[in-house]
Amino acid sequence: MPVILLLWLLLLACLVVAADRLAWARAALLSLLLLALSAWWLVDRISGDGINAATLYHLQAGLEGAGVAGFSADLWRFGGLVLLSLAPLVLAAVRGRLPRLRGRRAAAGVSAAFAAAFVAAIVASPLHHDVLRLQRQLAPADGRSVATEYRPPSGTLERPKNIVWIYGESLERTYLDQDAFPGLMPELARLVAQGLDFRDVASPQGTGWTIAGIVASMCGVPLTAARGDENSLGRMREFLPGARCLPEFLAEQGYRNVFLGGADSNFAAKGRFLRQHGFHEVRDRDHYLATGIDPAHFSHWGLHDDVLLEDAFDTFMELSATGQPFLLSALTMDTHHPAGHLPVACHDLRGTGEVGLIDALACSDRLVSRLVERIRTSPYAADTIIVLASDHLAMPNDLTAVLRDLRRENLLLFLVPGMPARQFTVPGSVLDSGATLLSLLDPRHDALGFGRSLLAPAADGGTRAALAGDEAFAPYLAYARSLWTGGDVRTLRVEDGQLRIGLQHVTPPVMVEYDPEWGLQAITMEDAPRQFGLDDPANVRAYVDRCTAFDDEGLRGEWCALLVDADNNMKLFAGDELRDGVRVDAPLEAATGPRPRPRRAIWLGAESSLVAGEYLLRLRPREWPSHPFWLEAVSSDGRVVAREWIEPDDGEPRTIRLRIGLEERIDDLEIRAWLDWAEYMELSSLAMVRTGSGSRG
Repeated sequence: MPVILLLWLLLLACLVVAADRLAWARAALLSLLLLALSAWWLVDRISGDGINAATLYHLQAGLEGAGVAGFSADLWRFGGLVLLSLAPLVLAAVRGRLPRLRGRRAAAGVSAAFAAAFVAAIVASPLHHDVLRLQRQLAPADGRSVATEYRPPSGTLERPKNIVWIYGESLERTYLDQDAFPGLMPELARLVAQGLDFRDVASPQGTGWTIAGIVASMCGVPLTAARGDENSLGRMREFLPGARCLPEFLAEQGYRNVFLGGADSNFAAKGRFLRQHGFHEVRDRDHYLATGIDPAHFSHWGLHDDVLLEDAFDTFMELSATGQPFLLSALTMDTHHPAGHLPVACHDLRGTGEVGLIDALACSDRLVSRLVERIRTSPYAADTIIVLASDHLAMPNDLTAVLRDLRRENLLLFLVPGMPARQFTVPGSVLDSGATLLSLLDPRHDALGFGRSLLAPAADGGTRAALAGDEAFAPYLAYARSLWTGGDVRTLRVEDGQLRIGLQHVTPPVMVEYDPEWGLQAITMEDAPRQFGLDDPANVRAYVDRCTAFDDEGLRGEWCALLVDADNNMKLFAGDELRDGVRVDAPLEAATGPRPRPRRAIWLGAESSLVAGEYLLRLRPREWPSHPFWLEAVSSDGRVVAREWIEPDDGEPRTIRLRIGLEERIDDLEIRAWLDWAEYMELSSLAMVRTGSGSRG
């Protein structure tokens, strides 16, 4: 914590008890600030870079599959910081025993001083720095200015070779520094001396965490945490549908592509990316659990590297025997921060270093080099290119104190049969990894996305801009952001209950905004009804949801889209119009009244395991909402099985009855009300009874 921030916090603590008036309010504000700083500390311990694009991405993509237990020590410390954050409230409670100022003027002075010191503390905090950084990174930029530099792979490969690409988790080349880590990884150091060794490979914005590093190296584009929340991956069907990546190109050349990873492929939507961009098979933690592997071979994150890399060699031999060219990629896991993991095959290394990560690195050196040597001494070695690469630079770990004083660089090594060893010291980044591999397969191919082959550095490409600074790299991030949609974004249509925007499919409710040049400005899914009414659009704003969000009593269709422009002209499209496609750049109708406020669906309750038959739903609100609303019963597959328009009761809340007919058994039935976005409705009772013959089961 910066000394200046600590001094401001101590001053704020003194001002909490300096006067009685508003003491509890000052204490609460200071506690909130301390809680925010505690949360920042935890994020920084995990990310190594405070709240950054990786943080936003993982919050939006979800944390399912993360090995949270590996950060248990930090979580305990965070718990201690949370308790410490409540200290101002304790100070406020015991202030009567402490000397303090008296009088209205003194109290006003204390409050003014507290307000000034509070603002100063925020400005001095890392929270302020991170917010400003994210604002710069997410600020609008014109990606069209670099569109000609984006070069997806095309054509044919003259001499296809088999590829084994091994990603070492956080296995940066810095660990091969013999002055800092003497003798730590002798086998990898030996391999580096035998291949094409690239130095100074950086991780620019949008490439510094695992899925981002894989996307950058396989597609040549940074992975963006976009404006709005267009990376809310749970409601997006396609992962970067506008990108064309190396595995897709190789698949078109007849390659069989297989990815092996010991962690949960759902984490950070990694599996979705791999399957949608050219990998025919993805093996992950669930795959290996299903094979009956002993639990001793799993950590909090997933399968240990000894078993994973043994499977990698077996798979290599099987794929090679078919005679079909292939890309086999494996992602290790046991060098994951903060302390790494030690698999069974490396238990003899326990205690070789003063910190646990030293053992994990020594183990990775043994296991990865063993796999490489087995491949190189196999009958198929002459037809195989081996790539060793870190997925990203190491995040905070047991060796951070040593790493921070060293020149940080990613590992990028190519072992190419018949090609002499050579070291290249050229400015590069992980964006260039795939392009460099392509040029080794066929010199006619020297670009992949914004990546360029490091064998013949080009004058353009994303790496040069990234090394020049945030401002120069901003257009590349903006173009990469557009790859989440791609295609014609000015036409909106609903297909099978999802909104199609360009090449992307999004689950409504969703708000889409366009800039004055008809570029896609933002896609907002969280709290979309409220966001729709906050301010006027710069050009056109579209809100898409079920027609129950717009219509009263009679419905014009199942799905509707309300378009509003900067002059408050608007038009509601429904049913067949949306299925055929709505052009957002078409003229809208002149405004005749206030802008409609879309309703949102509020969950009221659920029933499970219902057989076919007739049912009666009875519910009684504690208090009526102010406006009429739709009441619905929706099956687990999204079908509306019952719907009724409800008028509020001016008197005592009455029981609402909704008749429901089910033609087949359903597992879950959700009951929801479509209310104005500012309203809620609590129930005093909800019950469902079977009214036909038979029984509920």
